Amino acid sequence: MKSYVTRDNLKEKTKIWLKKISPYNTHRLKLNLKKSALLVIDMQRFFLDPNSLSFTCSGPAILPNIKRLIDFYRAKKRPVIYTCHIHKKDGSDAGIMRWWWQGMCIEGTEESKVHPEIEPLPEEKIIYKHRYSAFYNTDLETVLRCSKIEDLVITGIMTNMCCESTARDAYFRDYRIKFLADGTGTINEEMHLASLLNLGLGFADISTTQEVLKTL
Repeated sequence: MKSYVTRDNLKEKTKIWLKKISPYNTHRLKLNLKKSALLVIDMQRFFLDPNSLSFTCSGPAILPNIKRLIDFYRAKKRPVIYTCHIHKKDGSDAGIMRWWWQGMCIEGTEESKVHPEIEPLPEEKIIYKHRYSAFYNTDLETVLRCSKIEDLVITGIMTNMCCESTARDAYFRDYRIKFLADGTGTINEEMHLASLLNLGLGFADISTTQEVLKTL
């Protein structure tokens, strides 16, 4: 599958996306570093391996930006929280998703692990989830409350699935959200842009990696 975005054109594409959604992306957020955490959504080999049935073509393009953000948050000693979407081999926790999708990411397999370029440190939290939202039947909210987090920077894949679902659920819980146009990706440009538009209107400040780093 040919990607709608590459590492070479990501910056230019992002400018176009932000211009298109600008009339609706009006709730600009200045992050409070001491109250913020970075969410890295489902950057697993299952979605980043070109040979996988679930390969997300934009994943390689956004990987360097996510790495930059992870390095920055670690340097500032702020939480980096990963999510991994997994299921049991027998599908007992898959429900309707087993019917909806051709393949499942099986817990404990190599493909279920975070991409090696951005793998978590031993002390960093991994949220194991079975549905799109990282809040659904997980301890993410408990972790955020205990860390007194108010602002979330959301990155990862897929823009219009797990990233958007997590952003919406975070908004419902009164977290302020920076959703990165150049730090999230999906399988085509139409889906990516639609999510940026909808989230900018009602849920999040659609931003960029550079803007986050400069703001903080």
